Amino acid sequence: MDEQSKVYVGMDVHKDTVMVAVLPEGAPEPTVVKRLPNEPGRLKRWLARVSRQGEIRACYEASGAGYVLERALRDWGHRCEIVAPSLIPRRPGDRRKHDRKDATELARLYRAGELVAIRVPSETEERVRDLVRCREVFQREILKSRHYILKFLARRGLVYREGANWTGRHVTWLRALQRDEALEAEDRLVFGEYLALFDYKLGRREELDRRIEALALEPAYREAVGRLCCLRGISTHAAMVLATEIGDFRRFENPGKLMAYVGLVPSEHSSGASRRRGAITKAGNSRVRHVLVQAAWSYRFPPRRGPALSRRQRGQAPEVVAHSWKAQHRLHKVFTRLAFRRNGQIAAVAVARELAGFVWAIMRNPEETAPARDAP
Repeated sequence: MDEQSKVYVGMDVHKDTVMVAVLPEGAPEPTVVKRLPNEPGRLKRWLARVSRQGEIRACYEASGAGYVLERALRDWGHRCEIVAPSLIPRRPGDRRKHDRKDATELARLYRAGELVAIRVPSETEERVRDLVRCREVFQREILKSRHYILKFLARRGLVYREGANWTGRHVTWLRALQRDEALEAEDRLVFGEYLALFDYKLGRREELDRRIEALALEPAYREAVGRLCCLRGISTHAAMVLATEIGDFRRFENPGKLMAYVGLVPSEHSSGASRRRGAITKAGNSRVRHVLVQAAWSYRFPPRRGPALSRRQRGQAPEVVAHSWKAQHRLHKVFTRLAFRRNGQIAAVAVARELAGFVWAIMRNPEETAPARDAP
């Protein structure tokens, strides 16, 4: 086997099968395109035969298949990368899509160096990330249960009109409806089941919160979470989302790359002298984008250090705290200006984009940023 020869393998991975295309380094077309069962033993033997032609360079798209195949190939001694589907070049007029063509295109584009590989987390990182994502699932489920309860009561003509929903008084009113037998027997049964489901979801979310708080104190996440929590609007849970979803901040050479990764940069369609920008791209990691936008709303208030923020900043490096204070002044000014000219939602997205830059700086080189002024 030639030491310098390489064999590029594009793989279209499914639950039961893997379509593979073998493209040697100097070949104009794939020499083999076939469907294999998604079984580790069969794939290992087949790749061992292909490796006789040269060093294997395999790739497949990030999908629900996860990282199992990539880790298996790495253990077998082959190089494999997972590529970002949204960054694969597509011909505008190409309307054909099938497994054979996808595998062939992956091999061809991978050989040409036109694919962007994603970062593959370790198995421990993936488990912690899935735990944090599980908490988000329960948060959405709680919102669904709230809708079940309110819509059911609205159909019975029972609407709370003494304030906002889901405050302490509103929850007390809901419990009173169940105790006072204000509903008929069948309706009381349905209402009780909805409340029981709501309470169950709340309890599971609280248990997940306790587990996430414990993980945030472990050595792998303590420093990153401590730094991120110095920023206004970022609590322990939000910091864990950023830490587990982004992972290694060093892979972003500048803050603009992080902003693009979370889809907070504006789309653009410019030609000649005209320059037109549209809505944000919303590409990349939606969970990180959501956390940053939610945190951005806290910058509509003037800069200050409340008890919660002071508690989170206690014991952190002075340059990190100073950087957080500079962020408050900068982002409040941006939010106020844009909210006056446009509206609050546009201002929050713009602030979230700049907040991503402050996050990048805190996790990369906070010592290079001096504070805007001394905190009171």
